[in-house]
Amino acid sequence: MTYKETVNYLFNVAPVFEHVGASAYKEGLENTQALDKHFGFPHRCYKTIHIAGTNGKGSCSHSIAAILQSAGWKVGLYTSPHLVDFRERIRVNGVPIPEKRVVDFVEQERKFFEPLHPSFFELTTALAFLYFKEQKVDVAVIEVGLGGRLDCTNIISPELSIITNISFDHTQFLGNTLAKIAGEKAGIIKPHIPVVIGEDVAETRPVFESKAQQLQAPITFAQDNPVVSGFEFCPQGGLDFNSSDYGRLHCELGGSYQEKNLNTIFTALRKIELEFNITAEAVSQGLSHVCELTGLRGRWEPLHHHPHVVCDTGHNAGGWQYLSKQIKAQHCATLRIVFGMVDDKDISTVMEMLPKNAVYYWAQATSKRAFPSDKVAEIGKAHGLTGTNCGSVEEAYRHAMTEASPDDFIFVGGSSYIVADLLAIKNI
Repeated sequence: MTYKETVNYLFNVAPVFEHVGASAYKEGLENTQALDKHFGFPHRCYKTIHIAGTNGKGSCSHSIAAILQSAGWKVGLYTSPHLVDFRERIRVNGVPIPEKRVVDFVEQERKFFEPLHPSFFELTTALAFLYFKEQKVDVAVIEVGLGGRLDCTNIISPELSIITNISFDHTQFLGNTLAKIAGEKAGIIKPHIPVVIGEDVAETRPVFESKAQQLQAPITFAQDNPVVSGFEFCPQGGLDFNSSDYGRLHCELGGSYQEKNLNTIFTALRKIELEFNITAEAVSQGLSHVCELTGLRGRWEPLHHHPHVVCDTGHNAGGWQYLSKQIKAQHCATLRIVFGMVDDKDISTVMEMLPKNAVYYWAQATSKRAFPSDKVAEIGKAHGLTGTNCGSVEEAYRHAMTEASPDDFIFVGGSSYIVADLLAIKNI
């Protein structure tokens, strides 16, 4: 099979949550453990850092990986979902897994795994862990896929566990209260292994404290001793901010929500800086070149000037409480927003946060889970938002660009899949 045929095979032979939603979700770790045993428990050959949370885990994972790379380590990075190419999920020092290795994995191992009927994520995780062993990485930063307790990444014994925050997302799997969701995320806490909690609220803190106490895991709440004291947006992009540990620094990622993520990251660095010999220079280099070092995209990413175009993968109410404020704060002639969501998100809550004075271009991502654009337009109208039903993301983006003046601001987002379709467009 070619690489394209192999990826299509993976999407079709194993249910993919990003494509079909709930039917792809598998409880239990039986398949993961069978695959792990078959490949010789590869994750035991390198150190790991495990990162869960509702929002921010992608930014934190990539930032920590970039800092570790800058400190001289060979770093594996496993994240999801991908935006344009499957290989984005599995990287070593920012370089995606080769196409040939993906093809060889399927051709050589399908006789073993097909009878298991694994999920797409179970197969991808097995491939990632095996590839990191083959590449002899020093450390791998592993992002949880969904939840924590039953996520197939949860077979590792990390040096550090991180839970960024808790808000409402995937409630059909994780529970319909913050405490229940926190309980699922707390499933990554391991006996005697330090855990950092990025953000907590009255409902979630006791859940984390109880689990950590039960497992005798040292727990630190990043909010108790903030490391980041403030930030300002840079004209060229990104943020400048003050840190109590490393002084004035620049972060390439420009979303206002990165202040919370940075506080989580610095609290985590305090736990691993001696073990990994992390210097101030490594921190500065890593944060100021996160995208270049790791390939991260879609976090308040500038794509065009005059008009100013930005995309962001924020996709739930927790993320939009920050995005909406930053969008509303833009100084521009006309605010234009290309927007769509997928059907398991609380679209009404997000719509209520959107600026009323913007011009909207309603879009539908290519994911089977995407809300039809006419449905998005209908909900938008009910919330007092004025826009045009454009159908595809490309059509919506082209329409916005055609109507925009050089002094306008265009935001594209609402879902990772909206951003994925945007980044797949040639000549954005």
